[in-house]
Amino acid sequence: MNDPEGQNGPVEVTGLEALYAAAMDCGVKMITAVAGFPTTAVIEHFEKNSPAEVTILWMTNEKAALETALGASVSGRRALTITKHVGMNVLSDPLITSVTHTIGAGLVIIAGDDPGVKASQNEQDSRWYGEVAEVAVFDPSNPDAAYRSLIRAFELSESTKTPVIVRITDRLEKATGPVTRSEDIKKTEATFDRSVWKLTMRGKHQHFHINVQPLLVDEAENTSLTLHVKAGKTGIISSGYPSLLVDELLSERQLEVSHLSLNVVSPLPVRKLRDFISDHKKVLVVEESEAFIESHINICENVLGKMSGHLPYGRIEKEQIGFAIENIDKDKVTKYTFIETIGERGSRSLCEDCLFLPVYRMLHDLDIFIAGDMGCSIRSASAPLEAVDVGFALGAAISTAAGFDKKSVAVIGDFGLSHSGIVGLINAVETKRDVLVMVLDNRTAAMTGGQSTPDLTEAVKALCDDATVFEFNDPELAGSRIKELEELVKDRLTVDGVSVIYVKADCVLYR
Repeated sequence: MNDPEGQNGPVEVTGLEALYAAAMDCGVKMITAVAGFPTTAVIEHFEKNSPAEVTILWMTNEKAALETALGASVSGRRALTITKHVGMNVLSDPLITSVTHTIGAGLVIIAGDDPGVKASQNEQDSRWYGEVAEVAVFDPSNPDAAYRSLIRAFELSESTKTPVIVRITDRLEKATGPVTRSEDIKKTEATFDRSVWKLTMRGKHQHFHINVQPLLVDEAENTSLTLHVKAGKTGIISSGYPSLLVDELLSERQLEVSHLSLNVVSPLPVRKLRDFISDHKKVLVVEESEAFIESHINICENVLGKMSGHLPYGRIEKEQIGFAIENIDKDKVTKYTFIETIGERGSRSLCEDCLFLPVYRMLHDLDIFIAGDMGCSIRSASAPLEAVDVGFALGAAISTAAGFDKKSVAVIGDFGLSHSGIVGLINAVETKRDVLVMVLDNRTAAMTGGQSTPDLTEAVKALCDDATVFEFNDPELAGSRIKELEELVKDRLTVDGVSVIYVKADCVLYR
């Protein structure tokens, strides 16, 4: 949708293009984002196509991204925060408080989930944050639903003075379908209302539950974005991209099956679900990644899905839905789930000519416990390198190693350090922990598309008295330099307190 003006009829677009068109049609003025699959492509598309008056900021972490968007909102500018699913964990602090604090102009979070764990450290489901934060969550199934969901999300955000989540996946971004752009979208200059400060903290929660939550429930129950097709005594409840798969399957097989395709999944439309379940002999819930909808309604004996074994957790394929329908008369299905191993899938190791490869080999040979990070270093955990032992989250290496029973190594990249690892370094220094921090700095967020990262060398030197910068850019000198680095590592492991070795080399993929 490269022509933002005057579209009078449907145009075939991708889900990604539909999201961009909706944001522009809504008059979004600020976009804050953190790179990561599957949302990097969304951010890059916005950056490439947005007009100059739209501010787009690549942020160091998701908490800062949402807080900056909140600043735009309360000053009267519609704002959008874009993050992958694990970034929702990081921004949850300001998100949850903002609901009762209230905001100004519309603020929407696009959360990119990764069913199937194609390029993430877990398969968490962002829909749960609707319940945790008590915000609306839209889960569109196709490009047209994505376009209309984002528009409605901004309207709902402003009428309730709360952020709203729109959940997407990689397949939704790539899906194609007709979209007709709206010409009568209301654009606003709503700002923050300070009268909320007349209320106590308890009063803010009371105000939300009495005056705001009913609006969210009404939206879920009555939205025109939820579709209901009545046919037969078997029913399917779905949300998100699986709704598209259900429609395709029912059409291909010409099945007489009712289909309730939910778009607003938080709060769940309890009355609508109750009526649908009572009208059908068997009801199959089709969703990804978790049993979010099913877990709320499986108290009903006729509800089937992941928890009954009819469907797998994670990514859903059309043939799996077909299998579930074929076994709809069974209360339980026992089907072997293939547990994927790296040996069978194939290793995703570091680049063959990565300048840090000798560093990982050296660390492996030291035979000490090593905490890694969710950047490139996590790819050294499995064979053939087997250097890193544990890796919990982006930025976690330093804090993790600070908990070891003796001085060991934290390996962290420059992106992980700026994202949240710097806080772990501050804590390690202040609490006088014994840890050797190895920052592998290639000035690139290589796992998420090659975005540049801030140079924190001087900040690290200011924080830690025992900090050494080690240049490692010449492959021809790698043999002699790695011996020098190994001796430095061994020496610093004998010293009490925090030591930092800042190893610098270019990223061969993005240099």
